Amino acid sequence: MNAKVDTADACDLRFGQVGIACVRVRRADAAALCDELERRVRAAPQMFSRAAVVLDLSHLLSLPDDAVVEALLEAVRRAGMLPVGLAYGTSDTEALARRMGLPLIAKFRAAYEPAAAEPARRSEPAAREQQREPILSAPAPGSRQGTQHHAGSVRSGQQIYARDRDLIVTGAIANGAEVIADGNIHVYGGLRGRAMAGAQGDETARIYVSDFRAELVAIAGHYRVFEQIPDDLEGQSVQCWLEGEKLLLAKL
Repeated sequence: MNAKVDTADACDLRFGQVGIACVRVRRADAAALCDELERRVRAAPQMFSRAAVVLDLSHLLSLPDDAVVEALLEAVRRAGMLPVGLAYGTSDTEALARRMGLPLIAKFRAAYEPAAAEPARRSEPAAREQQREPILSAPAPGSRQGTQHHAGSVRSGQQIYARDRDLIVTGAIANGAEVIADGNIHVYGGLRGRAMAGAQGDETARIYVSDFRAELVAIAGHYRVFEQIPDDLEGQSVQCWLEGEKLLLAKL
């Protein structure tokens, strides 16, 4: 009697859009970081409790040593978030990520590369590595490919992403659903979930909503979370835009 052999693959491996928040560290102070993140988690627990986050150390004057980085990672965990990687910075950051046993998340990798220094240090392997990551910096002005339309509702847990273009949704966006665009977002319906425009760093992007009841809106990484919608905005037609690093909202 022949034994049955399971010839199916052990798993599938796929790449897709994943919602990961970025914690940009401005001071290598683990206690202060924990306090600040705990405040964010308390303010919006459904959004930030056990949220996957990337630690960005590129805004520090110098890269901290391993013990300090371990303390920062532990501070993130104590606050109730889950660090899943380090943001790309330099070759030193890459070495640090290897020592920490964490992946390097390189969504905006080109933003960290000094243009003047590239020709001097770029090797053939580095050039091949860059070819594997073709969409890491913001699109050049005027390079968008038109507009992506989504007809109908976006269900809870569903995500719509318009790469290098604007997004128009003609339907409701449920709680727990996400719409993301590298350009502007227009929602001709109720927004109860999350809308993130300028996903590749375009700070001129805007969000327009016919019926505003959002969990979160974000432009170029600057966000506002709503545990309770302000009375003057709930159910109204609203636009969102950036002024400097401040995300503003107003009725249309």
